[in-house]
Amino acid sequence: MAKAMEHCYIGAVDQGTASTRFILFNRDGTVMASHQMEHTQLYPAPGWADHDPKEILRNVIHCIDAAVDKAIEKGIKPEHVKAVGLTNQRETTIAWNRTTGEPLSNAL
Repeated sequence: MAKAMEHCYIGAVDQGTASTRFILFNRDGTVMASHQMEHTQLYPAPGWADHDPKEILRNVIHCIDAAVDKAIEKGIKPEHVKAVGLTNQRETTIAWNRTTGEPLSNAL
């Protein structure tokens, strides 16, 4: 059992207002690998901020891939990641077309 726990990591996607980040933690909460990238801020009107939902998705995928690559360099295998959590912009909404899966507009 203890041997199995040695290879237990948890990932976290942190989707913020200005950036996307993926962090990989070991069982003690130590950061083992991470990657972060900013995304474009769109200002369609004073006091408004929008984001491109496709850019957010691309950034999430890129951050996960980059952090996993860094983890692999440290000897951590992708199959050792046992769970992934997600934090997001609580005040942001994206509407998707249920048939096509395409966003109907920018993230508002």
